[in-house]
Amino acid sequence: MNLPLTDVPMTPCCPALDRGVLNEAEAESLAATLKVLADPVRLRLVSMLVATEAGEICACDLPAALGRSQSTVSHHLTQLVNAGVLNREQRGKWAWFRLQPSRLAEIAGALAGGPSPSRASAR
Repeated sequence: MNLPLTDVPMTPCCPALDRGVLNEAEAESLAATLKVLADPVRLRLVSMLVATEAGEICACDLPAALGRSQSTVSHHLTQLVNAGVLNREQRGKWAWFRLQPSRLAEIAGALAGGPSPSRASAR
């Protein structure tokens, strides 16, 4: 016997789509950061910082390590600093760079679907 569609109990086939979902502003911010990271030189810079025991790198060492000019390296570092991925500290003539752990955690959390620090504080 076939029941009319109005008598069929409606159960969702999928879990709700509102948990851990980025809102539009969060998605735009994350996309902008991922665009900055979507460059081989910038990814190498981040991986160098992850690999260093000191947790920081002097800009003076990077052109030779990357095989790029100082101005090119400086451009890439500026993009990473502006995206909040790196912190820059001036020490005399040289700039030193460190990873920004909270920004990296925010990116990882957004990609993993879990709560990010910015979303947790917005609630």
